[in-house]
Amino acid sequence: MAPLPNYRPKQLSLGPLEAEILSIIWELNSVTVKDVHDRILADPNRELAYTSVTTVLRRLTDKGWLACDKKGRAFYWRPLVTKQQAEMIRAHEQLRRFLAVGNPDVIAAFADSLDEAATEQIQAIAKRIQAARQAREEK
Repeated sequence: MAPLPNYRPKQLSLGPLEAEILSIIWELNSVTVKDVHDRILADPNRELAYTSVTTVLRRLTDKGWLACDKKGRAFYWRPLVTKQQAEMIRAHEQLRRFLAVGNPDVIAAFADSLDEAATEQIQAIAKRIQAARQAREEK
């Protein structure tokens, strides 16, 4: 079981274009504005200004998702977390918010409404949590 990453973006929420551009960066790893712009415009039904891509890349950097490096005259953006790390961080945040409700009746009602597959998934999660706790105690 992979631990939660130590690094976490400052702001987790992303708009649709931010999410799309972040996906492109995860795929390419290090990009220029032109790389992202060209990828988006590869769809003949899309229009997007070059400056809009620059703005979104800066926003993603401000939110803590990307780092920007200057090489010569060009700027390159790279992700600070992998796609898998981002999914883990988001899932952890959603679970934390759910448990913050703090009302056992609400959580019990939710658990009672689950179908059999979801119940089996929760049981598997509980087993992994128990195994992780035991491993931690044995250290």
